[in-house]
Amino acid sequence: MGVSLDIVISNASSKPIYEQIVLQMKDAILSGELEEGALLPSIRSLAGDLRISVITTKRAYAELEAQGFIETVQGKGSFVAGGNTELLREERLRHIEELLGRAVQEAQGIGLGLDEVKDMLDAVSQPE
Repeated sequence: MGVSLDIVISNASSKPIYEQIVLQMKDAILSGELEEGALLPSIRSLAGDLRISVITTKRAYAELEAQGFIETVQGKGSFVAGGNTELLREERLRHIEELLGRAVQEAQGIGLGLDEVKDMLDAVSQPE
């Protein structure tokens, strides 16, 4: 049957639907919400739940499999891949570094120093 996924598709997003699915499933895997070995909904079932094309869902699953997040066993379904947690974490760290690099470039573009950027990071990371 598979686990229940809380995937939200936004038509207002600039990201393609398959990419929205990929990002949300990766987040669920990395956060531990989807555990190693968990059976995922079938492509057809997820497409029906999200009211999208089977082709779109198939593309998302293919992308997740290519990136090592899921494994598909013919006749049994797709499962959360195991043993790649460190690799997956490294991917996320690389993405965070990329985002921080862009933030520093933006800050430098308006004359902010690194200390001011650090202060901003401290401010936005404080709970409200």
